[in-house]
Amino acid sequence: MSAINFEDLKDRNQGKDQYVQPDFYQIDDLLTEEHILIRNSIRDWVKRELSPIIEEYAQRAEFPHHIIKGLGEIGAFGPQLPAKYGCGGMDYITYGLIMQELERCDSGIRSTASVQGSLVMYPIYKFGSEEQKMKYLPKLAKGELMGCFGLTEPDHGSNPGGMLTNFKDMGDHYLLNGSKMWISNAPFADIAVVWAKNEEGKIRGLIVERGYPGFTTPETHGKWSLRASATGELVFDNVKVPKENILPGVEGLKGPLTCLNSARYGISWGAVGAAMDCYDSALRYAKQRTQFGKPIAGFQLQQKKLSEMITEITKAQLLCWRLGNLMNAGKATPAQISLAKRNNVHIAIEIAREARQIHGAMGITGEYPIMRHSMNLESVLTYEGTHDVHLLILGMEITGENAFV
Repeated sequence: MSAINFEDLKDRNQGKDQYVQPDFYQIDDLLTEEHILIRNSIRDWVKRELSPIIEEYAQRAEFPHHIIKGLGEIGAFGPQLPAKYGCGGMDYITYGLIMQELERCDSGIRSTASVQGSLVMYPIYKFGSEEQKMKYLPKLAKGELMGCFGLTEPDHGSNPGGMLTNFKDMGDHYLLNGSKMWISNAPFADIAVVWAKNEEGKIRGLIVERGYPGFTTPETHGKWSLRASATGELVFDNVKVPKENILPGVEGLKGPLTCLNSARYGISWGAVGAAMDCYDSALRYAKQRTQFGKPIAGFQLQQKKLSEMITEITKAQLLCWRLGNLMNAGKATPAQISLAKRNNVHIAIEIAREARQIHGAMGITGEYPIMRHSMNLESVLTYEGTHDVHLLILGMEITGENAFV
């Protein structure tokens, strides 16, 4: 397959991204000047560097590797982590806004960034030694290193505690065996934060570097969703891992679940970005498309669709803003994060489906982003905790009864 000339693509599609953010309740008034400045700078970068090329890459099921440096330069990798480690030192609302702008373009691009920041950098920051933080975080923040997160296994998705991946203490190193699948960034990741059981059955995190003998990352092909994102497996066949690569600060499921909470928070914002893009495109199309002598925006059923879209988007925007403040105060609970992730992804996929109807047959073409968002959101509905699992997390919180066992 020939390489894509992304400069030609940008020239060809210059000015195609006409996105205007919906803000029916003037939620920008709740943001600081810094929030708005950073969000707008991310939006400008997305319109200039991503929007002109994303459809071509998605159609060809390729990840645009050349954007990694740019994502690092705009601070999309670990923006909520301390500046001491080369990160942004920003608050959680800023982090959310960055994820929203990236997913407004494509869920796969947001996934690449949120895996790097929340599932690779965050556990190293939260549970790693000072030596590990200084060794990895500055390079991860710049995109000089890319990472992935190894939790899901072929037979253990919603039940990560049943994982089979394991490691043994061999005296001067650990010996790691097992496999992980559905891993974003795996095919090109330089490091993997891998969760495995030790000989006592306790779950620990290890940093596994590309190049360790026995460590391979076969790519997953044939996806209908997240086509502009790289997905693969992690396979460990007697991989020798240095003892200094174990994360010393945590053991048990608390480690990976804490990371997932950070990632789920970012998804709750990102999904709203996808919903807003679908709404914006549908509104513009409805005003331009004429049938029976007038724009279809003048018909009651189209107005119903658009009115319901903006209502759900507005509620989701307020949910994100409040959750962001709780995160900043250190008060957000896992169940609150689950509520936002579940609700916002659900409304986004419903809005994508309604927007496709407004676009008619054009909605299935690459001329508009609707079908790509719709397919992507099918994955977002499932990963980082399925739609139903988040319902049960919420149910356990409000009833005190565990429906998982």
